[in-house]
Amino acid sequence: MKVVTLMLVLMVSAVVAQRKPFADAELITANQLRAYLEFMASDELQGRDTPSLGLDIAAKFIASHLARWGVEPGGEEGTYFQKIEVTQTTVDPASKLTLKGKDYFYGKDFLLTAKRDLSVDAEVCFAGHGWYVPSRNINPYEGLNIRNKVVVVTDLVPTGLDFKEIGRFGVDYMTPATYATKHGAVAVVYVPNYRSLVSWDKAAEFAVERGTMTIGSENSTLVPQITLSLRLLTALFEDEVVSAGFLFSSEGNSKSGIKPFYLSSDKVLRLNIITRMKKLSTSNVIGIVRGSDPKLKNEYVALGAHYDHVGVASWQEGDNIYNGADDNASGTVALMAIAEAFARGYRPRRSLLFVWHTAEEKGLLGSAYFVQHPTVPLDSIIAQLNIDMIGRSRQNGDTTNLELSGPDEVYVIGARMLSSELGELSEQVNNTFLRLKFNYKYDDPDDPNRFFYRSDHYNYAKQGIPTIFYFTGVHEDYHRPTDHASKIDFEKMTKITKTIYATALELAMRPKRPAVDRDSSNLAFP
Repeated sequence: MKVVTLMLVLMVSAVVAQRKPFADAELITANQLRAYLEFMASDELQGRDTPSLGLDIAAKFIASHLARWGVEPGGEEGTYFQKIEVTQTTVDPASKLTLKGKDYFYGKDFLLTAKRDLSVDAEVCFAGHGWYVPSRNINPYEGLNIRNKVVVVTDLVPTGLDFKEIGRFGVDYMTPATYATKHGAVAVVYVPNYRSLVSWDKAAEFAVERGTMTIGSENSTLVPQITLSLRLLTALFEDEVVSAGFLFSSEGNSKSGIKPFYLSSDKVLRLNIITRMKKLSTSNVIGIVRGSDPKLKNEYVALGAHYDHVGVASWQEGDNIYNGADDNASGTVALMAIAEAFARGYRPRRSLLFVWHTAEEKGLLGSAYFVQHPTVPLDSIIAQLNIDMIGRSRQNGDTTNLELSGPDEVYVIGARMLSSELGELSEQVNNTFLRLKFNYKYDDPDDPNRFFYRSDHYNYAKQGIPTIFYFTGVHEDYHRPTDHASKIDFEKMTKITKTIYATALELAMRPKRPAVDRDSSNLAFP
C-alpha cells in the first residue's frame, strides 16, 4: 500500500513538472463565460445600478461562486464584501436659473454639480477656456475681476498644454473650477462641447433621477459647475460679439484675437438651487487565491473589474433596462473565470487579489475607496490588471462602430505608463501564447477620449501601482438599453480572458516585481 502511494505521488509530481505554461487557461471556456454573463446581464438584475437590489444580487452571485471554488474571502470581517457608505445628492427639478427675466429649469435647460442649496445673483464674465498655467504663459483671466461673478468658459483645454507635463517639471496649473473657487467666483458655467449637446436629453434625464454620488459625506469644496443646453447657451450669448467657431475652439484666449470680456450688463444670472441628500451603501466584492511561496505569497497581483452599470431609465418607453452586457458584465465574468482557473488549477508563488469594484459608473468610487481603505497592504500589490468592456468586435462591413477593435484585437492601455518592464512582460506573454493583436491606439494620457482616466485602474496607478487596462472599444450600444448579451463575441472574449490569466500567472511567478521606472505624479487628471 505504501509503495503504491509513493508511486502515485511520483507520477503526479512528474505530471506537474511537465505542465505546459498557461495550461490552466484551458479551464476558461466560452460556454462558461456565456453562462455567467447571461445571468449578469439579465433583465432580472435591472441594470445593476449603484446601489440597487440588482447590484446586491450580482454581488452575492459572485461571492457564492468564490465560496464554491474555495477562493478566500478578502473583504471585511471574514466576508467577501467591503461595505462603502455613499451620499447621493439630487437637485429638485423646481430649481431654476433666471436670465433677462426668463426662467430656465434644471434638467431641461441646464445641469450642475451643486452639492448643497444655492442662491446666487451675479454678473457674468467670459474667460475663454479658463485654464490658468502661468509657467506656460497661459492666463485667460487677464483684465478680469471674477470675484462674486459667474465665470463662463468653454468645455475645452488650451492649445499647447501637454498633459504629459502636468504635475511634472514644475508645471503648475489651475482648472477653471479651481481658479474660480480660489479667486472668489460664485459659479462656473461651461459652454458644452458638441458631444454633450448631442446627448443632452439623455444626460439630463439621468441627472435629474440619479443625481451625483460621493463616498461617505465627502463634499466638493469647488464652486458649483453648470452646463448649459443649446437653448440657454443661445440666450446667454445673444447679441454678444463672439463667434460659434470661437466658442468651440481650443484657443479661447488672446491668441485667437478675442480677449476675455464681461457680458452685457443685463446678463445677470440668478440661481435658485434646492438639493436633496440621501445616505446609501454599496460594496466591493473581494477574493484572494493564496500563493504557494512562503515569502512571495505576501505580495499580490491584483485583478479588477467593475460589476455595476446604470440601471433602468424609468422615464423611457419600451426597453428601458440598461443590461450592460459589454459594460461591464464582460469584465465581471472574465474576472470570475480567471478566479476559478486559479482556484482550481496551479497555485503560483504570489497571491492573486480579485476585486469587483462597485460604483465605477458614479465616478470610479469603488476603486477610490479600496485604495483609500485597502484590505491588503497597498505596497504589497505589485501590479493591477483591469478588465472593462472586452466583449465586442467590429465585423467586416460595419461602418458604424469604427472604434471597436477587430475579432482578434484588443486595446491595451497603460502597460508602460509606470513600468516599462510590465509592458515588456505583457508583450512577451502574448507573443508566446495566443498572439492577440495588441492595439495601443489609446495608450496615451493625451488621447482626447481620456480612456486611461476613465476606468478603475486609474486609482491604482495614482498610487504608483503599475496597471494594464484591457478594452475592446466603444460602440453604438454603449450606455444604451441595446447592450445585450446576444451581441457579445464570446470567442474573442475567451481569448482575451485567457491572455489576462496568463499575464497574471507570469507576474505571480517571477522572482521580482516589475520595476516602477516612471513617475506617477504625471498621472493627475487635468
